[in-house]
Amino acid sequence: MELNVINIEGKETGKKVQLNDHIFGVEPNDHAIYLDVKHYLENQRHGTHKAKERGQINGSTRKIKRQKGTGTARAGSIKSPIFRGGGRAFGPRPKDYGFKLNKKVKQLARKSALTYKVKDNGIIVLEDFSLETPKTKDFLTIQNNLKINDKKSLFVLSEANKNIYLSSRNLKGVKVIIASELTTYDILNASSVVLFEGSLEKIEGVFNN
Repeated sequence: MELNVINIEGKETGKKVQLNDHIFGVEPNDHAIYLDVKHYLENQRHGTHKAKERGQINGSTRKIKRQKGTGTARAGSIKSPIFRGGGRAFGPRPKDYGFKLNKKVKQLARKSALTYKVKDNGIIVLEDFSLETPKTKDFLTIQNNLKINDKKSLFVLSEANKNIYLSSRNLKGVKVIIASELTTYDILNASSVVLFEGSLEKIEGVFNN
């Protein structure tokens, strides 16, 4: 599939790029997408939740009242979960939510997500540019020219560019990454994926490794 290359003014440059059908034109696999997005989100969880159970509470183990004759239920320890200040019954413990996902499944998921974006006309190929100084106003102007200022957008660079990153980080719904950091979640979470012209070669290199 061919796409026109757009400049930062939102106008066609006259150049066209041919998208690789092995990346942008595969048969989408929804289950692979589900697994990769789940894998990404689970890895964002720290799993550091922890509550003290009765064996970890500081307190006396003395029997707090006699066994019979009180008219209430028997109780053996002040650390019991039924008392205020006692341990929690079956409380959360530290846990690693991550799980193993094969590299080929991840690649298929990213290819499927990119294919869906192409079908939905959600991909823009932008002519490579650089900003002399970090300036949010300049980046916002580029967004307005591309008519994506009111949408979630993902900008994919061929290599790290500090000025572009700093110019965009204060804008809501905008994320800037390099091609090697492309994830299925980021692709699907954005309404528009803006690929820098030079990033296409990098993306092909990522999938060929």
